[in-house]
Amino acid sequence: MPAPSLRRPRPARRGRGALSQRWNNQWQSCGYGYWVVRRRNSARQLGFCGVKPMDLKGMNVLNPFYRFAASAWGQGFASEAVTAVTDWVSRHVTDLPLIARVRPANAASQRVAVRAGLMRAEHLDGPGYDGFDCIYAAKQPG
Repeated sequence: MPAPSLRRPRPARRGRGALSQRWNNQWQSCGYGYWVVRRRNSARQLGFCGVKPMDLKGMNVLNPFYRFAASAWGQGFASEAVTAVTDWVSRHVTDLPLIARVRPANAASQRVAVRAGLMRAEHLDGPGYDGFDCIYAAKQPG
């Protein structure tokens, strides 16, 4: 299986929606955001992966975030992409801890977090924006 590559998304075209505009604004204000994920030497998009700034219990942190087409699930793309993002953050955004918010029942995302080098940080677990979050961290915040 060819390794995926990460590429910064192109700026949103007129009419592409508020989500694309938010992502572009994040790139402009922070210098990081989401990357398109595809196989090397292929134009076909498999999904996206990146980081977004957020607040966790009063701390500024980065949260890796990814989504893939169902046809790309179970092939290691999420683990490889999140690992690449974790490595990129460790070299380029050293002032913010990287944490992953994972639902307790989402075993696949828990495995992705561990494969990317994140460790459980149970002391940070708790209610999140849209449900209970188990926290995995590259740096142990708090």
